[in-house]
Amino acid sequence: MKFKVAQCWDDGVYTDIRLIGILREYGAKATFNLNPGNAPEETRGTSWGRFSEPPKHWGYRGFDAGKIAVKDWKHVYKGFKVASHCWKHEVADRVSDEKFAEAAVKARKLLEDIFETSCPGFAWPCGISTPGTVKLLKEAGFAYGRTTKAVDDVSACRETVTLDPNCHFADNKFREKYMRVKEQGGVFYFWGHSYEMMDCEGLWDQLEQKIRFISEDPDAEWCDVIDLVPLCKK
Repeated sequence: MKFKVAQCWDDGVYTDIRLIGILREYGAKATFNLNPGNAPEETRGTSWGRFSEPPKHWGYRGFDAGKIAVKDWKHVYKGFKVASHCWKHEVADRVSDEKFAEAAVKARKLLEDIFETSCPGFAWPCGISTPGTVKLLKEAGFAYGRTTKAVDDVSACRETVTLDPNCHFADNKFREKYMRVKEQGGVFYFWGHSYEMMDCEGLWDQLEQKIRFISEDPDAEWCDVIDLVPLCKK
């Protein structure tokens, strides 16, 4: 049996376009977790250190990652899975449980309308959940909800609405963790934001090397995050 590897990326930023080019080149599957309420009317590109005071757009270390308009999502993310990341990146412990669940479901319904397919996945904004939101998302029919807590064995999870990944894509022990999970016969799941590479060619090269390394591993097989759910339910 092939060693399964899954990945997901958050927030629907413009740098996803470059990331998707790399993923397509190496035949890698991925899930993109999207916030419809934070998307602009028109797709907006990236810029470095061009903020006004106060910043016009949220940035990462001075880098404005840009955003992809909802109207362009179907084209940009064609061939990849998409999942709810709430409507406006609501965080579970900062709004009521009911408001949070409403935002999660609202995003999911729009994604299903746009992509004309079921979108049962979820990613917890900031990795935060509460007992109440977990209960409500399960009742709403979400198959899984990715956290940001790193674990050694993803398949050991029995509550997939709080599904822990192995690591962040930029973890300095990424390959070490990958090999350990592979040797143990588990599944490997990583996550991140494409804006974290900013416009740094060195960081993009490092990410591409990881994607190539996995794609060229004869024992590895890319899978979608939703494919991990039955493996965790055994």
